[in-house]
Amino acid sequence: MADSNPAQQHRVRFDFDFEFTNGGGIQGQDFRLDIDGDDIDDAALVDYIVRDLRLLMVGRARILNKAIIVEAHKRKADADEPGRRIYVDLSHTIEDGLVTYPGLPAARICDYLSREDSRALYAPGTEFQIARIDMVANTGTYLDCPFHRYHDGADLAQLKPEDCADLDGIVVRADHRQVQAIDASWFRDKELRGRAVLVHTGWDAHWASPDYATGHPFLTEDAALYLRDCGVRLVGIDSMNIDDTRGKARPVHSALLGAGILIVEHLRNLSALPDEGFAFSAVPPKLRGVGTFPVRAMAKLR
Repeated sequence: MADSNPAQQHRVRFDFDFEFTNGGGIQGQDFRLDIDGDDIDDAALVDYIVRDLRLLMVGRARILNKAIIVEAHKRKADADEPGRRIYVDLSHTIEDGLVTYPGLPAARICDYLSREDSRALYAPGTEFQIARIDMVANTGTYLDCPFHRYHDGADLAQLKPEDCADLDGIVVRADHRQVQAIDASWFRDKELRGRAVLVHTGWDAHWASPDYATGHPFLTEDAALYLRDCGVRLVGIDSMNIDDTRGKARPVHSALLGAGILIVEHLRNLSALPDEGFAFSAVPPKLRGVGTFPVRAMAKLR
């Protein structure tokens, strides 16, 4: 399973839950394996565990909370190539039919000009595709700026690149299986000022399923006020909303955006990041009169 190549870049971290056909079972948490390439399917992981642990009579087998990890600091290849950069993608894919937020319309992606139709416009052997995209701004992984909440707040066109690119990042782990309402206590005793604070709950595992919108983790008002008072630059979360959506109040959006602190919602793959030692970017298009838009969120490991 492990690659003998010193340039190995990827590992998989996962939990497993196996049942035996003759009763009982076995579970494992936070297993880590080196893998070839950048992905591995669940069936291959099941086969590996069964073989490696020499298990017999395995029945139902589940792989849970799987994440691909990039651990640049452990690779000899990085030391041999000064300046090499490793990026971790933290964005969901936007595709035709995607509904990000219940009640808002699905994204529609189609051809405005198909390759076939374009052939009549160009020289023989030359063709292009021009896509047409119809979607609300709250689609996929997106960034909120003050204009999203306040009519006199800065819109996306007023953001400076340094507001949302190459921010010093920190990940705060608040597993949704342990907590739903994430209060200020989760952020104490951490270096927060001037940083992008990314809240890893693991809720992204429910993405694009009916469960995603129900019972999601969120920040409390006191957490938002604490982060505001600590002078953070940006707060992100891998959940359906940074606020509790069971009521009509949105105290976290109000507190953070009111202080000019950007918000990124619907992140993914935060388990692949170290707690610190990375730069976070989530850069939207330069749109006037718009307060929210999808971003390609990413982390650059150092």
